[in-house]
Amino acid sequence: MDWERDLPSWPFHTQSRRIRHRPHEWHVQEMGQGPLLLLLHGAGATTHSWRELIPTLAKTQRVIALDLPGHGFTQAGNRFRLGLERTADDIAALCMSEDWQPSGIIGHSAGGALALELASRLTSPEGAPPQIIGINAALDRFEGVAGWLFPMLAKFLAMNPLTALAFAAGGGRPDRARNVIRSTGSTLSEEGLSLYARLLSDRAHVDGTLQMMAAWNTDGIWDRMPQITARCLLITAEKDGAVPPSVSERAVVRLPHAEWQSLEGLGHLAHEEEPEKLCQIILDWLGTQAPTTAPRR
Repeated sequence: MDWERDLPSWPFHTQSRRIRHRPHEWHVQEMGQGPLLLLLHGAGATTHSWRELIPTLAKTQRVIALDLPGHGFTQAGNRFRLGLERTADDIAALCMSEDWQPSGIIGHSAGGALALELASRLTSPEGAPPQIIGINAALDRFEGVAGWLFPMLAKFLAMNPLTALAFAAGGGRPDRARNVIRSTGSTLSEEGLSLYARLLSDRAHVDGTLQMMAAWNTDGIWDRMPQITARCLLITAEKDGAVPPSVSERAVVRLPHAEWQSLEGLGHLAHEEEPEKLCQIILDWLGTQAPTTAPRR
């Protein structure tokens, strides 16, 4: 996405700024005052994914949302740092450089895995790990033949310089965006579809998404879950066509201080479908004290 051309028509562009912190040039949006919430979108999205949540959350929280490296307006400075652990390292370094101490981190899909990775890298102002909320968090490793086929396919696509161009060609059509979103089990407004259509037509964004997919591996975070001491809430949507709810059901058993909540009638982009409901769940949960023994659901 081009900063000069595309940003002026992007949601909350007046709250946007660039931060140059090696190895990337970050796009960050900030709004509100209070305890700091860091928002991390999923693969293929940008800060726009939080557009309906940010105003409500910002009434009582200081909200910072960023584009992941290679996505939207964040320029990736090193294509070899787009995997899960290195991306978490780079976000943690950015937070320390900017003196951001999140009280909570909210991650959607791949952003949920990043949130858990960051739990051991960052501390809240109270000196504890930040609280983690994962929305349809993509935490699981692939099983069976998909365990080697899917990563190999992603790597093959990312290695071909023509792939992003082919994906982006015609990507601005609303019907193409509608088909992609429908496959996730979600139904979005025309505004939401138009934003995703713009992203699908942008070669750099598509390339960044493919590069991230090629480098992504959740084995480490899955194995480290029993050592994660952060208080966690994993939210799943029953119609999610991208990440099965069973992923979070299994993860919540491995995480020492985790709760699980299921939402009916929503898909992978649940926070874009029902932003008011998600905001209420988030704020209610953040406002409660951690129980001695965390409930599992």
